[in-house]
Amino acid sequence: MLFGKRKQVVKRILIVEDEPLTAFDNENILGDAGYEIVATVDGIDEAIEALENGEVHLVLSDLRLKEQQSGIQLAAAAKAKSIPTLFATGHAYPGASGIAIGCLAKPYSERQLIKAIECVDRYLQGEKVKPPRGLELFVATDDAD
Repeated sequence: MLFGKRKQVVKRILIVEDEPLTAFDNENILGDAGYEIVATVDGIDEAIEALENGEVHLVLSDLRLKEQQSGIQLAAAAKAKSIPTLFATGHAYPGASGIAIGCLAKPYSERQLIKAIECVDRYLQGEKVKPPRGLELFVATDDAD
């Protein structure tokens, strides 16, 4: 659409992060960018409950959560419901490509977070995308520029 607002498929985001400051920042950054935050939680049980009880378009989750919990379990539960997960983490996980749409490397800036969500949104709409710095998409990308 020329000069109009681009259509979005990612409107409602579930944030799963056990670092309070990062969770608070992500919630505010994404809320200010126009996304609806379904919930901001720090554990698997609360996250799965949020998936069960509300419409979620994307899960933004750390890999390592409180009490030795893992975002891997959450991503698998989200995938079973056809909800994509974007990991935001400083820890690599070799099997992430089988359960998540991508990984945003920590630390990241406000701009990187927003660009990563926009990139995932465009991919989900079937567009060819080139991930911004810090984002690894586990999908076919268009590297030509």
